[in-house]
Amino acid sequence: MPDPLVRKLQRYGPLSDADRLWLAEALGTRRQVAARTDIVVEGEDPRAVNVVLDGWACRYKQLADGRRQIVSLILPGDPYDSNPFLHDRMDHAVCALTPVILAHVRGSAMQDLTARSPNLNEAFHRETLANASIQREWTVSLGCRTGIERLAHLFCEVFARLAVVGLTKDSTCSFPITQNDLADALGQTSVHINRTLQDLRAAGLITLRGRQLTLHDPDGLARLAYFDPAYLHFTVDEADLGALVRE
Repeated sequence: MPDPLVRKLQRYGPLSDADRLWLAEALGTRRQVAARTDIVVEGEDPRAVNVVLDGWACRYKQLADGRRQIVSLILPGDPYDSNPFLHDRMDHAVCALTPVILAHVRGSAMQDLTARSPNLNEAFHRETLANASIQREWTVSLGCRTGIERLAHLFCEVFARLAVVGLTKDSTCSFPITQNDLADALGQTSVHINRTLQDLRAAGLITLRGRQLTLHDPDGLARLAYFDPAYLHFTVDEADLGALVRE
């Protein structure tokens, strides 16, 4: 099975055999990170691109009193920052939510890779633009969506993002994070998250059990959340969550 990064980049445009070979060579150095471990500390001087190949991570900001806001989820196939070496210091931290396998790409190697391949250069640029679009959608959730709409939208987004890298089976995907993580991502308490999960289950929309999420009515969940996968900018024929379930 191709690395999830290859699967993801192919959604932004075609990759040649040479592109895939060069990408595999660039992703040669890998390391494991334990769950609940910071991968990047705020204030560090970054010099490389890291790609999550397995496991889940997050970007977060933490206030001096300990309150944490998860600002994005990093799923298999996601680089966290394609050009971090352009920054003098990281303005946020990155934490492994589960055990994570990372591919480490030196900044110079990434620059050489995108200079060599116009296809990869465009794909990584599209990936960066899609990340900005996801961030805007998270802002809309925090500013406009109700509690149940926020959680439903996050479930839709995660399923869609995992589907395009081949990590869903029928209507089920891995969902290994805690209710506290969900609370920190959605600006709510864990008690509120628990109640909202019960409401979604009672409506027959989802089941979340044993770190597995099942969407029983993906189109209904999308309607509840006002979810339109167009903001993910994947090249799919059908622009609805049900289509991604059926892929």
